[in-house]
Amino acid sequence: MAAPIAVIDFETTGMAPAQGARATEVAIVLMEGEQVVDRFDSLMRTGVTIPPFIEQLTGISNAMLATAPPAEAVMREAARFVGSAPMVAHNAAFDSKFWQSELQHAGLAAPQPFACTVLLSRRVFPDAPSHSLGRITDHLGLPRTGRAHRALADAEMAAALLARMQRELCQRFGVPWPDHALLMQLQRCARQSIGKLLDRLSTGAAHTS
Repeated sequence: MAAPIAVIDFETTGMAPAQGARATEVAIVLMEGEQVVDRFDSLMRTGVTIPPFIEQLTGISNAMLATAPPAEAVMREAARFVGSAPMVAHNAAFDSKFWQSELQHAGLAAPQPFACTVLLSRRVFPDAPSHSLGRITDHLGLPRTGRAHRALADAEMAAALLARMQRELCQRFGVPWPDHALLMQLQRCARQSIGKLLDRLSTGAAHTS
């Protein structure tokens, strides 16, 4: 059985915690291989006002957040849900900063490594016309799971994209199901060197089988 991987998405009031932005919604999809085994999602109240253009983009209003649970309580529950599972996000540079920042507000550490489905899709599907979540999802014929820019819909699409890339790597290169450590290795690998890396892994797997 494949080790669990937690695919996460945040909706936020802005682009970066360093600029005062806070999360408004978090969703996590727990994957084992190609299977979704559990889901977590919640709005979260931080007291930071959502700008009108963000409200229009996400559909999350300040009125909705007024009755949402406090962010610190949501993040403690999210941390328990994730446990020790490594993490994946579409544009992980964005989501990892909010994961770290919101956990810090809750007095918790954020040790998990993040793999990025944007970086991976650029390497696995270099000819795709776009690597934005919606467009790569449509390009690969994966299902749209709900309204874009809502955390659970985006996390589920990112999870489906992750599984599709893992399956593609198995079929194309004959490697075992790629674990999180290999995904981290691949996203740092130059695009033209991926074949050589996976050929070595495939050859090693054949010699030990």
